[in-house]
Amino acid sequence: MNLKSVIVTMMAAVAVMTAGSMSAQDRWSADKANAWYAQLPWMSGCNYIPATAINQIEMWSRDTYDHAQIDKELGWAQELGFTTMRVFLSSVVYNNDPAGLKERMNDFLGICSKHGIRPLFVFFDDCWQPESAYGKQAAPKPGVHNSGWVQDPSVSLRADTAKLYAELGKYVRDIVSTFKDDNRILLWDLYNEPGNSSHLTTSLPLLRKVFEWARSAKPSQPLTSGIWNLGKEFAPLNAFQLSHSDVISYHNYSPTANHETEIKYLRALNRPLVCTEYMARRGGSMFYNIMPLLKEYKVVAINWGFVSGKTNTIFAWDTPISDGKEPELWFHDIYRQDKTPFDQREVDFIKKMNGK
Repeated sequence: MNLKSVIVTMMAAVAVMTAGSMSAQDRWSADKANAWYAQLPWMSGCNYIPATAINQIEMWSRDTYDHAQIDKELGWAQELGFTTMRVFLSSVVYNNDPAGLKERMNDFLGICSKHGIRPLFVFFDDCWQPESAYGKQAAPKPGVHNSGWVQDPSVSLRADTAKLYAELGKYVRDIVSTFKDDNRILLWDLYNEPGNSSHLTTSLPLLRKVFEWARSAKPSQPLTSGIWNLGKEFAPLNAFQLSHSDVISYHNYSPTANHETEIKYLRALNRPLVCTEYMARRGGSMFYNIMPLLKEYKVVAINWGFVSGKTNTIFAWDTPISDGKEPELWFHDIYRQDKTPFDQREVDFIKKMNGK
């Protein structure tokens, strides 16, 4: 089945789900979403974690939160003309230090505001390592992409949904309620790649719940969760995400033709579009070909990676380099830690696209 057929089938499922779902009726109207978006300039940015953190836990824990590093790196982002950042939160940190996490989120938002950046925050994630723990995190494995990134919640916690949902519901409602009227936040991205890591539709109950929890806090910012896999096994997840998100978000690491086709069909939903992941150089998703496409269609452009660091995302997903030697072609990321870019021409191009 080609991409067009997949998307047409998916849109039909979205129409059915939207018509039959009471919770879908709680989301913003298309008019409200489009009015919100009309007030914004075209925006670009990246998925952000400081080079000194290997995962969400290390970024947000009291002993490892790195104000100075974040301030420095977001200054570089400002120079590129980036105006948004997609940032993953941690339920592990919240469960151990809820007040501290909120304090550090407020500090992070202050740094963002200083540099003209409005971030979006992500709650849950089905990608990479299945288990996590509070405290000191493991060192990166040389040459291994995201060797320490963790799923949230841990897989071992998912069997006892009564206990887990009570904890996660408190987490989501508290964070969204605390910042629900904070104009420094662009939007809430509730669940990253639900169904990944072979979870498939077992992630659908949590996906439903996180929309319910976040919606109950009545945030002034829109809610979303991005589609990322158009395989038929993901159809129920995709239909739910597209029928419950205030603004439509998606991931696409493909070259121009495929990416443009997806944009054209998603536009049929008549809502703002946010590309929350793109740019994997080895796969033909580059700044040069994708950023102009996103700007043309006024899709928020958020690439994966910024400063090469502990996450090791200069290495490809499925191609580890055991000696940790820098690959000739970086997979993600823009800068080394001394601010020298992977490719100065890319930096110049990004600045030009952002009017800098």
